[in-house]
Amino acid sequence: MSDQNAPGAYAAPSAPGFRPTAVAAVPLAAIGEAIGVVVPGASGSVAVTGISLNSRSVQPGDLYVALPGASRHGADFVSQALAAGASAVLTDDAGARLLAFSHDIAAPVLLAREPRSLVGRLSALIYRSRPQGEPAPALYGVTGTNGKTTTTYFINALLQALGQKTGLIGTIEILAGGEPIPSLLTTPESTDVHALLALMRERGLDAASMEVSSHAISFHRVDGVEFDVAGFTNLTQDHLDLHGSMAEYFQTKARLFAPGRARRAVVTVDDDWGVQLAATAGIPVTTLATHVAGGATSPPAAADWTVFGPAPRGLGTVFTLRHRDGTELRVHTGLPGSFNVANAALATVMVLEGGHNAADIQAALDAGDPFTVAVPGRMQLVSTAPAAVVDFAHNPDALARALEAVRSPEPGSRVIIVFGATGQRDQGKRPAMGAIAARLADVVIVSDDDPHDEDAAEIRADVLVGAVEAKEHEGLDCSIMEVFPRDAAIRKAVALADAADTILVAGRGHEIWQEVKGVNLALDDRVELRRALTARGFTVLEDQRIES
Repeated sequence: MSDQNAPGAYAAPSAPGFRPTAVAAVPLAAIGEAIGVVVPGASGSVAVTGISLNSRSVQPGDLYVALPGASRHGADFVSQALAAGASAVLTDDAGARLLAFSHDIAAPVLLAREPRSLVGRLSALIYRSRPQGEPAPALYGVTGTNGKTTTTYFINALLQALGQKTGLIGTIEILAGGEPIPSLLTTPESTDVHALLALMRERGLDAASMEVSSHAISFHRVDGVEFDVAGFTNLTQDHLDLHGSMAEYFQTKARLFAPGRARRAVVTVDDDWGVQLAATAGIPVTTLATHVAGGATSPPAAADWTVFGPAPRGLGTVFTLRHRDGTELRVHTGLPGSFNVANAALATVMVLEGGHNAADIQAALDAGDPFTVAVPGRMQLVSTAPAAVVDFAHNPDALARALEAVRSPEPGSRVIIVFGATGQRDQGKRPAMGAIAARLADVVIVSDDDPHDEDAAEIRADVLVGAVEAKEHEGLDCSIMEVFPRDAAIRKAVALADAADTILVAGRGHEIWQEVKGVNLALDDRVELRRALTARGFTVLEDQRIES
């Protein structure tokens, strides 16, 4: 996307601190050679020191890449880019036609048939983000439907326990050894990814972990990036509005596990998609089984690493991670849910595959308990009586796992859920999510998530259809209600709760804005939940990484 992104889409930060402070100039002739475009001799010496897709984030010396946007073409903003100091422009045929009507383009313009597909390669060239034969942070990439965020946080926590200086690129925040940079996409644009990797290299970081979404792969956001270790969590229904089918969704994810994209892989084989990926990946694969009997219909004879003996410890789980050669690691995660066992196991094996030895990892696990790190909006506990949890679960599988994780074994305790579905996304999952809530919760409160440009009432109706049909056809003993807006739904859940109950507010997690008809409304589920609990006289936990 270019200057004309849809509301709420990622806008590249313009602060100089987002980029490396020192970038060696690349002659425009070298850029032309990289993309097969002849640059006239007089222009070939033009210096390029950065690259941007957004005219508002252009810095002096940038190559401005003018791409088609949702409503306008980036070529419409070339004048602004040049005024900000852009030294050259790269665009497509449509952009060139627009520029033909301009008479003030005092900079060389390069033309390519599909410039979007070139941006990653050019960003790597300009920023020298991961130069061959030179020190650079070890790079861990995590993909899959659920668990990407928590796994990247776990990787970072374990690496820090091993004495490493780490960076992070993900849904919640971006860290480059300093203050966090808010993140509005799971993976930023490739221009920003390579700038960040160069910044991390400049700051002497040892390692970095990155969430890699299917959107990032489809839209070329990780082009030119080669991960030292790529990890796969799982694949369940999500993003079918983009991919059309689960098979296409899988094929998009699988593109990460190929030469030039990653050097090694760790693949969780708990579902058939993981089994298929492990069998077809074009790079060396280490397999991990965390609950093989529960998912894959044809699991491999034996995974390389397997989870054994999970047992409760506090809110979390302690378990043994065993290699087929007999090597064992004792692992504990302080976050609830079997899915966090899978996340902790995957993070551990990825760090092992990154070159760290088992003895050092065991010492770090014992000394630091790294997998008790608070991950904002991921099974984030706000109070204990009632147990009140905020989680990002926004698809059927994640919702089911979250509900199963928060169910208390104490007799008489209830689960009260507040959730909705996102507008302009896969509509097929809405009734499925409603049915899951009816099956696994005692009180179901359907509200709004991010409606975007859809009618919020129609989205709620889609969810309610699934919940009501499941209750009636399966004879479920649950209460179902529709409450909106979302803050009112959260207050309703707290009003209904007793101290022994559990409240799960699902779908938005760490997000602090709700998008309605192109307008961002301030809304943080964690803040609203804390306010409602406090108003009823319940004790809330100390505020942990809640942005307000």
